[in-house]
Amino acid sequence: MVESTTTIYDVARVAGVSMATVSRVVNGNANVKEKTRQKVLNAIAELDYRPNAIARGLASKRTTTVGMVLPTITSAYFSAIARGVDDVASMYNYNIVLANSDNDEEKEGKVIESFLSKQVDGIVFMGSSLQESVRNQLKSARTPVVLVGAIDGDKELPSVNIDYHLAAYQATEKLVKTNKKVAYILGSLGDAENIERMVGYQEALEEAGFAFDEDLVFEGNYSFENGKTLTEKLLEKGVTAAVVSTDAVAVGLLNGLLEKGVKVPDEFEIIAGSNSPFTEYTYPALTSVNQPLYDLGAVAMRLLTKLMLKEDVEETQLILEHEIFERHSTK
Repeated sequence: MVESTTTIYDVARVAGVSMATVSRVVNGNANVKEKTRQKVLNAIAELDYRPNAIARGLASKRTTTVGMVLPTITSAYFSAIARGVDDVASMYNYNIVLANSDNDEEKEGKVIESFLSKQVDGIVFMGSSLQESVRNQLKSARTPVVLVGAIDGDKELPSVNIDYHLAAYQATEKLVKTNKKVAYILGSLGDAENIERMVGYQEALEEAGFAFDEDLVFEGNYSFENGKTLTEKLLEKGVTAAVVSTDAVAVGLLNGLLEKGVKVPDEFEIIAGSNSPFTEYTYPALTSVNQPLYDLGAVAMRLLTKLMLKEDVEETQLILEHEIFERHSTK
């Protein structure tokens, strides 16, 4: 049985060549005779040898590994972004190491520290929020970092997002044309992107001649269950429409309304926040802000490759286009 600790020395011995020759073959150097290359490849196959990425990284100061932090791997929103990250990483021959943080500040810190200790070449950080301690940790790291789906309020960390302010304005503007009481359901009120959404929401209300009422702003906490729980509160306040930043919460609200016999969209209108597949699976299907989720991930990874390779980068705060997909939860 071959030991898992097979080294480059073992390959060189079996192939009858120098370790330098094995290294050239492993690294794709063309300056090796084909007969010699085949001897090395045969020895690698026989010994089941796999180059140690960490050891190679110590020599080259690169591990060709990128750490990706997700708040939850079960989210359709973040998994779509992650697919874009992974596809571009593969194009540039980077390996992705994925970690689930459970949207927990302490766990995020531990995950990031683990990535840094493993000497990853870069980090893609996704989160529903960016806590100050995590922000400081990422900012102080010498390793390049790109945020996606999360905003650094001070614009110091590179990021890729949509214009949350404009998206909230447009969604609210649509609903106030047919409703007098429009609620906004956010993930967490303290997040930078949700602060931008709040500004857009208020502007649309004021332009339509409605006063902003803080009692019509709710925290949805990202889950289907919380969306259902909010149904009663919204109806008690006479709300007849809502912009919901998280799709899972929007689906929960829709189900809660239908269980109470409220007709959507005739008696209550909903606009969801990211156009994940959930929005098409419901009945009625949900009108939604369409975020280019795959592109957010792909562009974030491309930006990270430029930073890792120390290429010139003119803009580190990238905003991608969005649109509103109209379905059957609005009139």
